[in-house]
Amino acid sequence: MPGTERQATLVGAILAQRGRHRPGLVGEGFTRSHDEVFRAACARAALVTALLADRRRRHPDVRPHVGLLLDNTPEYVYWLQACALAGATAVGINPTRRGPDLRRDIQHTDCALVVTEAARRPLLDGLGLPMPVLDSDSPDYSALLADHLDAAAPALPPAPETRILLTFTSGSTGAPKAVICSQRRLARAGEKLCQMFGLTAEDTGYACMPLFHGNATMALWAPMLLAGGTVALRRSFSASHFLDDVRRYRAGYFTYVGRAVSYVLATDPRPDDAESPLRLGFGTEAGAVDADRFQRRFGCRLVEGYGSSEGGCNLRQDPAAPPGAVGRAGSGPGDDLAVVDPETGAECPRSRFDATGRLVNGAEAIGELVNRTARAGFEGYWRNPEAGAARTRDGWYWTGDLFHRDAEGWFRFAGRSADWLRVDSENLAVADIENILGRWDAAEAVAVYAVPDPVAGDQVMAAVQLRPGHSAGPADAPALAAALAEFLAAQPDLGTKMPPRFVRFVRTMPATATHKTAKAELRAARWSLSGDLVLWRPYGAARATSAGYRPLTAQDVEKLHARFAEHGRTELLSPER
Repeated sequence: MPGTERQATLVGAILAQRGRHRPGLVGEGFTRSHDEVFRAACARAALVTALLADRRRRHPDVRPHVGLLLDNTPEYVYWLQACALAGATAVGINPTRRGPDLRRDIQHTDCALVVTEAARRPLLDGLGLPMPVLDSDSPDYSALLADHLDAAAPALPPAPETRILLTFTSGSTGAPKAVICSQRRLARAGEKLCQMFGLTAEDTGYACMPLFHGNATMALWAPMLLAGGTVALRRSFSASHFLDDVRRYRAGYFTYVGRAVSYVLATDPRPDDAESPLRLGFGTEAGAVDADRFQRRFGCRLVEGYGSSEGGCNLRQDPAAPPGAVGRAGSGPGDDLAVVDPETGAECPRSRFDATGRLVNGAEAIGELVNRTARAGFEGYWRNPEAGAARTRDGWYWTGDLFHRDAEGWFRFAGRSADWLRVDSENLAVADIENILGRWDAAEAVAVYAVPDPVAGDQVMAAVQLRPGHSAGPADAPALAAALAEFLAAQPDLGTKMPPRFVRFVRTMPATATHKTAKAELRAARWSLSGDLVLWRPYGAARATSAGYRPLTAQDVEKLHARFAEHGRTELLSPER
């Protein structure tokens, strides 16, 4: 029966792997039994304990943090379980970060040790990190492990409140914040999904999303561990290998973000697409159009969720949800959700729609989603009490996301706060991108803001006012495109999701009466051809090459708007949005 092999705690689930010889971890060229995964985790738990013994003696009350700069490999899973056993904290390091930003992430989270691999090791070169770095592909690493291969699990398992994860998320300002996640919270998240989806030891979950993100760690690894099932790893997401992988590993469950779903749908259809073991996908931002296409093509239902790495707010899914609805609030403790005016805290009126389904009272109905049960599942940010206090001000948990709620209680997502954006399901801080673009010697002023993506989430758009002596007429477009691309390619701290999709060259940066950049005006203009030169990278083009950027044309705008219509997102193009 479902749940018979489930354990109440993460450590209990890990200990239950001992002696089980069914596949626990499979992937590109490897198969590991549950017992092999357990023994590998014990060896690494012993290794981290030995390596940091002196530190632990000097600071007996400080739990060690282990940075994981790894792709989806067995080592990542081994170390997740090793940290759980040893009472250490795994820090998911985002490999799209670069240079000083990457160094900051590692040092801010007080990593006492970093584990990486040959493919990612060059990212750390020149950073001058003060802590040991273990390359899991090196002979030295194998030699270190050799002394611990027969290690047993720790005699005293860590308490459920022990911190197991620090997961980075970008907020509205400044550098990314590290969200604290205890073993108790992670176990509860895994158990909830096990129960919701009926996951058992017979199931295989396909982990094609990166394990440094909560999507894969909280919504796939944790529930499969609690269910006693099998995790199938893909080193990095591949749309072309998706169907072959789920067939090869007999995967019935996977997690996703909206952009990944659109990439899979863009692959060439096969006559046997629906002949797949997949029965369920769980994730965010796929959109109703793509979810329907995915189910019709692959015979697999996608269940959209709303939540955050912080854990302060979650919406319950229901197959009866109307189109465009994210979900309803649950009925258990910590589920007192409301949409409120962020200025007054008053609850917004319920949203109303006309006969065509268009929202008719958005100005009054849209507000910020809050949880009036303070903190709920939120356990704080690492070394950032100010940000934690802002999340839980006035006794409520504030999501920073805009929603509206209809008369039947369905919540619909309406956007995000002005100073942050979400690309491919990753939050990016506007300030970080502006600081980088501000280095361009041709730029007098820069503003970065979110514009809607035709499929899911946002795209990065920038407005640039050029310095005197530079012009941005039609004849200047090729040279500007090449100069911009050359500049972006030379920035060591430019993450892979940061380069703008659209760049508008303005004669004068619009300003408010208080001399702040009028971003609302820029967001309203988006990519309209109002006399300014707008460069863009067409979808599928290289991120930062001279061939990637080219002038946006009226025909391009028509095709872009057609994509919004195709995906049922034309409401995002209204002047009010």
